[in-house]
Amino acid sequence: MRRSFAFKVTLLTLLWLFVAIGCQQVPAAAFWPVVFGALTTPVALLLTALLALYWLRRNWRVAALPIVALALTWPHVLRGLALHAPLNEELGTKDEKLSTAKTPRSSFFTPHANEVSLLSANVRIFNVYAQLRDPDFASSTGFINWLAASPADVLCLQEYYNEPGGSAEDKDVFRTEKYLGKGSGRHAFVSVSLTNRIGAEFGLAIFSRFPIVRRGSIFFSRLSQNHAMWADLARPAARAGGRPDTIRVFNLHLQSMSMQDADIAAATESRAGLRRKAPNLLRRFRNGAVARGTQIDTVLAHVARSPYPVLLAGDLNDLPYSYTYDRLADHLQNAWATTGLGIGATYNGRLPLLRIDQQFAGPQWEVRGCRVHREITCSDHFPLEALYELRR
Repeated sequence: MRRSFAFKVTLLTLLWLFVAIGCQQVPAAAFWPVVFGALTTPVALLLTALLALYWLRRNWRVAALPIVALALTWPHVLRGLALHAPLNEELGTKDEKLSTAKTPRSSFFTPHANEVSLLSANVRIFNVYAQLRDPDFASSTGFINWLAASPADVLCLQEYYNEPGGSAEDKDVFRTEKYLGKGSGRHAFVSVSLTNRIGAEFGLAIFSRFPIVRRGSIFFSRLSQNHAMWADLARPAARAGGRPDTIRVFNLHLQSMSMQDADIAAATESRAGLRRKAPNLLRRFRNGAVARGTQIDTVLAHVARSPYPVLLAGDLNDLPYSYTYDRLADHLQNAWATTGLGIGATYNGRLPLLRIDQQFAGPQWEVRGCRVHREITCSDHFPLEALYELRR
């Protein structure tokens, strides 16, 4: 009787696993509750692994079922839990703490010939707002200096903020295009979504050590912080295997669900909190999922038209088990899933283990390494960095 029950559980779990994976391929606009099914994929994978261990001790023929299922869904295992060898120390030096000195020391990949290093980060407007800033703008200054000191070839920044003329109050702290552009030997392209009354700019930014020869912005129905941008970068012969070539970099910030940690905590702490907060949280969850599905389809249409090798980075505001990620993974390789070790969480907030910031590369690239800079805590996102080499 026990074996019969365990066998039924095994079959139901395998069915659950494949349905959950199927849910990732359905856009929320078609039937938004599939988002919940997709999010159960890690639980289904874990239970499948436990059942494989259970049956290996009792009946190897039955054990073959969950083992084969895991083999077929292995790429989905790696999406949430990368299982590659630890990072090769030759690709970079040991992580160090952020310094707020004028020239902070930093640890990054150091690219060589035919390699490109890309650092992406949601910088949370460099903590310019009063509720985010600290005395003397220490975290803002430290974060900007840390980025400026990076030897990374390309910086892709979301929730970017720049005060072109500076101000008396901040003592030019937020003249970020100056510091991250010419001040650090990079070319700049800022895709501005909003300019406020003092002339400060909000949006997305790409800073590149290679000349930017073409550029463009991708707006989703209306101009907002949630949009995408691209830039064609001309690599010189010395860095392109003996001949000059061009690559295209996409930087994107997809729709946020605008769900506050405090609201989520209130909804889980009591029934009264659940009744009060749940309807609004559910509505925001649905609207965010629907918007991101449309947005990623728009971005991928642009990616498909690129005549050059593609690198893509940004804040997806979505988990690896989602339509957004699945669509990207169908066409591109994820840097963390390809070379990382562990979950690779990038969200620096009360909700743990969330990897919502990603980097992807086209098939022409080999991913050499990827790391999350968890030592940099100036934003609610940790910076993500990867090293790529063009295949010849």
